Amino acid sequence: MKIWDPLHECMPREDIEQLQLERLQATLNRVYKNVVHYRKIFNEISFVPEDFQSIEDLKKLPFTTHEDLESNYPYGMFAVPLREVVRIHSAPGTSMKPIVVGYTKNDIRTWANLVARFMVAAGVDRDDVVQISFLYGLQTGAFGLHYGAEAIGASVIPTSTGNTEKQVMIMQDYRSTVLVCTPSYALKIAAFMEEQNINPHGLALRLGLFGGEPWSEAKREEIENRLGISATDNYGISEIIGPGIAGECACKSGLHLFEDAFYPEIIDPETKRVLPPGSMGELVLTTLTREAFPLIRYRTGDITRLNYSPCDCGRTLVRMEKPSGRTDDMLIVKGVNVFPSQIREIISSITGEQPAFQIVVDHRPTLDQVELQIEITEKIFALELNEQRQLLDFLKKRIFSVVGLTTTLRLVEPGSLSRESKQVRHIWPDNSV
Repeated sequence: MKIWDPLHECMPREDIEQLQLERLQATLNRVYKNVVHYRKIFNEISFVPEDFQSIEDLKKLPFTTHEDLESNYPYGMFAVPLREVVRIHSAPGTSMKPIVVGYTKNDIRTWANLVARFMVAAGVDRDDVVQISFLYGLQTGAFGLHYGAEAIGASVIPTSTGNTEKQVMIMQDYRSTVLVCTPSYALKIAAFMEEQNINPHGLALRLGLFGGEPWSEAKREEIENRLGISATDNYGISEIIGPGIAGECACKSGLHLFEDAFYPEIIDPETKRVLPPGSMGELVLTTLTREAFPLIRYRTGDITRLNYSPCDCGRTLVRMEKPSGRTDDMLIVKGVNVFPSQIREIISSITGEQPAFQIVVDHRPTLDQVELQIEITEKIFALELNEQRQLLDFLKKRIFSVVGLTTTLRLVEPGSLSRESKQVRHIWPDNSV
């Protein structure tokens, strides 16, 4: 089983911990010197980087939250001057303003190396033709996988998202061997091929690297059976780096988390207490190599557990389970992170009021469908039918523009959605909610 970076992926545990300590010390010095937010909160607790002598000292430091990043929009969390930033991406915020993330040249090189690790672990090599069907834009997914594949020496086809018919044609004609997309889109591709009587075993496709949304072992099995490939998971967060935090090897027994670049902790989301190894809780990450956008104890909101036992592949890095839930109300649909508060702000900015609403996610066998239900208010009721349709059309376009989510909109009767109703409702294939 090939390993891209055996020096760091197979280090003895004591060497990993020593490297983490050294890089934590350097990172703390960087943020204290260059990031006003961290200097302020460190001063509030009378902490200076020279006080950091043990990894255990990390527990003394405050957490970084999504709200901290939003309040420092756009460049307040950057640790380098803008002239040293060669790439800017963004992540959704809880409001209409995104979180802005920067990369130096070294950050881009590190990113490519980390993604190459999980791609090689999944079985990708320089002879592969990698079809990347993630959206190329301000989101990080497509670019991260693109860099990793090129670092390996594989051929990259940047198809981006959509146009399933063309995606399948490219698979056939260009002889793609690796598919990169969300797991739900992989099933949409499989459904299209079945409709067109295209035999997946007639393709050159052999691997699928899927991320951007939660997916189960049952969905993995379905993808593998319907497309005739080996499917692996990978984990990334735009605020941290994008894809490249963790990824599965061919053993598929957990995602190897790259501890030389990220220090992980598991906390109780209620008490914020650090939990012992093997406990289920919220994943907290501290970056160890980021230059432009270092983060200290960032609360990811993802619920998982860490497994420090050795893996059969030979890697010594800790493995994290697939995240099993969230601590906040963030929703991940079609690879897009959505906060109900974003939707509320959009509705309010356009209608001038705050009607009750609900986001309904229909988890269909191929691709999730999203409907936004909005209660009719007196103001909306007073509009002509044509004006109501125009309002919904404008809302739909605005949601796509701000959030990147395609949704249908429907007005519902007053009082049908109480203020206490859950703002997100899921419909599963068995009709349970």
